[in-house]
Amino acid sequence: MDEGGWGGALIESEVLNRLACGLEDRPNADNGKAAAAVAAILTDELDPSLLFIHRVAHDKDPWSGHIAFPGGRIESGDTSARHAAVRETEEEVGLLLPEQAYIGQLDDITGATIQISVSCHCFAINQMPKLETNHEVEDTFTVTLTDLGDKSRWVQQEFEIRGDKRLYSGIDLGLSGKPLLWGLTYRFVTQILAITDPSWQ
Repeated sequence: MDEGGWGGALIESEVLNRLACGLEDRPNADNGKAAAAVAAILTDELDPSLLFIHRVAHDKDPWSGHIAFPGGRIESGDTSARHAAVRETEEEVGLLLPEQAYIGQLDDITGATIQISVSCHCFAINQMPKLETNHEVEDTFTVTLTDLGDKSRWVQQEFEIRGDKRLYSGIDLGLSGKPLLWGLTYRFVTQILAITDPSWQ
């Protein structure tokens, strides 16, 4: 697998082209410091959608019940953080991401719940296929970048992390039974919005 940046994949969406160009000149941050990796998977449409998973509630999972991108911890057999993101995506939702779908890498983020560095890799696919989730995933869904960037959906909610209660920013997805999108995934989404929409702040 080519571990470089955007390989000039054929992307029709102007929005995704902005993302690809915005990530192309960034230095490869896959320096071995990340302990986990996720995949931001976008559909190549006029208004691209992002794939999210709703994690199954589990007492031993710090991200239990959260809205997230497919992904997980980097294992010893993974050749890179990007490889881990691809592997975890196939394991969790049954989607194999081809090399030509790769766009680039966002800035790494350190989590608040567990202070580990997480690497996020962006991919573009023509359309979202029927997905088959494993035991870690309750279900999957997509949300358009337009809806994610709608400031009327942006709220603050109190969460407790390691005994400390404070307000965190997030996005109300407006979907029945779905919690607030916040934390690491929210912060990666804001990176994507900042690159793809010049007017967004």
